Amino acid sequence: MDAQAQAEKARQFANLHHTDEPLLLPNAWDFASAAAFVRAGFSAVGTTSLGVAASHGLSDATGVTGSQTLALAKSLARLPIPVTVDIEAGFGMDPAELAVELTAIGIAGVNIEDGRGDHLAALDGQCALISAFKGAAPNVFVNARVDTYWLHLATEDTTQRALAYVDAGADGVFVPGLRDEHLIEQLVTTLGQTPLNLLAELSFQRLRELGVRRVSTGSLPFRIAITAAASAVTAYATGAPTPAAMSYDEAQALIDHMNI
Repeated sequence: MDAQAQAEKARQFANLHHTDEPLLLPNAWDFASAAAFVRAGFSAVGTTSLGVAASHGLSDATGVTGSQTLALAKSLARLPIPVTVDIEAGFGMDPAELAVELTAIGIAGVNIEDGRGDHLAALDGQCALISAFKGAAPNVFVNARVDTYWLHLATEDTTQRALAYVDAGADGVFVPGLRDEHLIEQLVTTLGQTPLNLLAELSFQRLRELGVRRVSTGSLPFRIAITAAASAVTAYATGAPTPAAMSYDEAQALIDHMNI
């Protein structure tokens, strides 16, 4: 993708965090799921690290899906809407080089997490990672993920980490697992103009009321999809009604339409 087109998608994506409605972000694991989200009318699409890893027979959050994530990013960059990619903790790559590659592909945003298996990254090191990435890709929206609640570790450090990541250059803060409404309101106030991103664990309406600016579906669509797939075959085997599905021709037309 040329630089001007990437910059425009990045600008569109950043602006989606500052509208009257929170950005509801569906997370895809392959081109077909992303294309379905586009057809459904969503204004941007993200990726799910669990979905990407599991669909390749790999474990999530272990830093082993760098090549698969980049391949998916190249595929999704053809979509007519902005794409943000979950890069876990950077896959052990040089953050500046990864940033340049994703920019060249045409990606509008990334998630960068501070979880490292069963512990959190050192604060200074994580800030350096964010700063290096942002310095090499200034118009890519960096969503800094704080895994204190996700990993049930040092939750009292959530605000400190969030503010440190913003100071390092992050454009947004993502705190998966945070569900306490009072704490959500406090963090929204503390972050000010920096958008807070949460998982879709409370209702969309309630998260809107609390001031959350981005709601990610995470791995939920992937988990529902594989559950529904197994249930559909089981239903057929037992003679029960199978769930409604798009036709073969509709699925083919969906992909053909997105291959632009």
